[in-house]
Amino acid sequence: MESSLEAGGKPKIMIDRVMGNQVQLEDAVLEQSRPELRPLTFLDYIGQTHVKDNLKVYVGASLQRGQALDHVILHGPPGLGKTTLARIIASELRAPFYETRGPAIDRPGDLAGILTGLQPGSLLFVDEIHRLSVKVEEVLYSAMEDFQLDIVVGQGPSARAMRMPLAPFTLVGATTRLALLSKPLLDRFGIQERLDFYDDQALCEILRRSAGILGIDVTAAGAAEIAARSRGTPRIANRLLKRVWDFALSYGAKQVDRELADRVLHRQGIDASGLDRIDRQILRIVAKQYSGGPVGIEALAATLNEDRATLEEVYEPYLVHQGFLARGPRGRLLTAKGRAHLEILDKSPIGAESAGTHDD
Repeated sequence: MESSLEAGGKPKIMIDRVMGNQVQLEDAVLEQSRPELRPLTFLDYIGQTHVKDNLKVYVGASLQRGQALDHVILHGPPGLGKTTLARIIASELRAPFYETRGPAIDRPGDLAGILTGLQPGSLLFVDEIHRLSVKVEEVLYSAMEDFQLDIVVGQGPSARAMRMPLAPFTLVGATTRLALLSKPLLDRFGIQERLDFYDDQALCEILRRSAGILGIDVTAAGAAEIAARSRGTPRIANRLLKRVWDFALSYGAKQVDRELADRVLHRQGIDASGLDRIDRQILRIVAKQYSGGPVGIEALAATLNEDRATLEEVYEPYLVHQGFLARGPRGRLLTAKGRAHLEILDKSPIGAESAGTHDD
């Protein structure tokens, strides 16, 4: 664990992000190398209007009362801005910001060390909060409700329980899998907001903002082409923008237009619906090896040689959201829209690289 200071002297706790997916790792590197891409206020935050408006009301009421904001849980697919919103909440509250991740808190003692180090009114952000252990969750209960820490000192017959007061704080948790949170923990979050995929218009606004910050000349049509292939996710949109600009410099192009964006994204294997090679493999496997389904997630992960969590958190949400896959009680099913998309791919060059994969 490594402590550092943000601009303005606000302390935070930073934990190195360890991700099992190369795409997510590249996205995290982009955010860390260009932190100015993150908006700092609700005014600068584009999209998620309903969530943003609700949070503005809650933050304003908290400031008027002079009390800590109720604990907040933000859930939804990765890359939609949960961490950014947590930082904005802290900024709007003018509160010290502390950040850590669920997997980094191994023992109750780790959590106790973090909680006792918080300043009054601090905001503690826990990413991947669904990965906290049961023992750590139990320590959180009294900390969240009563701002007190129940700890056991000693072992065996000499062990005794102690209650330690904590400074009032706000816990903001982020998760891509809300169902994995225990009900006692979930019930202690007074504010629960879900982030949904962005529409193309909002992504275009984000791309134009990012292009201005990064010094990239992108036309409206070029931004629209990238937005349409960004899976409704700002993090992916920003990554694709940089990759297209890399090719633009290589080609000697002065700006990113629709033709260049289409050419580069096609070269990277991203089709018009934003599906990449793995997405298309998932659809083909369900269609051909499992006759359209239903197929269980474990069987699908084994066939693809992919981690189940990666399929459930990275690929499946967008395929279901776009209507290519459906989730039923017996497993995943290919929809009519998914079949139609595969038929289109069979007639296009971009689908050729995955057409024969796993199709024995």
